[in-house]
Amino acid sequence: MVKLFFLRKGFMTLILGLEGTAWNLSAAVVSEERVIYEAESTYKPLHGGIHPREAAQHHSSELKSVVSRALRGAEGEGYSLEEIDAIAFSQGPGMGPCLRTVATAARALSISLKKPLIGVNHCIAHIEVGRWRCGTKDPVVLYVSGANSQVLAYRSGRYRILGETLDIGIGNALDKFARYLGLSHPGGPKIEELASKGTKYVYMPYVVKGMDLSFSGLTTAAKDAFDSHPEEKADICHSFQETAFAMLTEVTERAMAHCCKDDMLLAGGVGANRRLRQMLQTMCRDRGARFYVPETKYLKDNGAMIAYLGLLMLKSGDTTPIEKSEVKPNYRPDDVEVTWRAVE
Repeated sequence: MVKLFFLRKGFMTLILGLEGTAWNLSAAVVSEERVIYEAESTYKPLHGGIHPREAAQHHSSELKSVVSRALRGAEGEGYSLEEIDAIAFSQGPGMGPCLRTVATAARALSISLKKPLIGVNHCIAHIEVGRWRCGTKDPVVLYVSGANSQVLAYRSGRYRILGETLDIGIGNALDKFARYLGLSHPGGPKIEELASKGTKYVYMPYVVKGMDLSFSGLTTAAKDAFDSHPEEKADICHSFQETAFAMLTEVTERAMAHCCKDDMLLAGGVGANRRLRQMLQTMCRDRGARFYVPETKYLKDNGAMIAYLGLLMLKSGDTTPIEKSEVKPNYRPDDVEVTWRAVE
């Protein structure tokens, strides 16, 4: 039935994707060839970090507008609502209140438009949009975002996690330290700006345990260093970044050696950091490997990545019945059976 559906549509598949796992709400219409249109609305906390209930309330109030803008934009490109083949949404991981808000909207659209529903793994969506945009087929992936820090590679029908954080993600570590310095959310770019002015390395704990990492002690050490020497703020930010990114680069290089892979893909919001890119690019160059990173807009959470993974899943016949569309705040990428790639 799926094959007949695609033949009837002239081999052009269109997916509406909804993303809202944390602070960025986004909707996009995507085909096999391009991102046709994307709209978004970002929750900005007045103080502190992301408040899940407030973020969910933001998403609820903005959903209609964001989805409408995405659909109107697609219509402006010559595609009608009737041509949408399926509705994809982030099923997890993420903040429970945010996930439930967006999932409810996705179910409503699926039922009202009589289109298949596709629940996707947010982490894998970051990987697949990166593979698509960069044209890399089988890379080792460093996925770094607020809550996640993982090194992955595809093997035998799943994305295998070769190493990961044992406590907090690198993005959350940066944000926690930024808040301690009195900086507004998101803190990562502000830490990066301060770090670029640093010239001296301040000792920080370097915690790599086999293929896994720990960032909580590093954050505590940075806070202690700032308490002792507040005038060295730039040097402390510089040292925080150098230590954390060296840890990430080490485990990524070890994964490439272990898997005998010569392609490396950077994914997730922290991938926008220029210093992290520089360190990974240097490592890849020294190994004679290829380094890939998609455009910055596809590193942050976005509806296009959800729609694109939904497209891959739909074409492989993988959809989500309404009764199995419950959100999964702790949804791991290695829990997902990858139906859209050849088993190796």
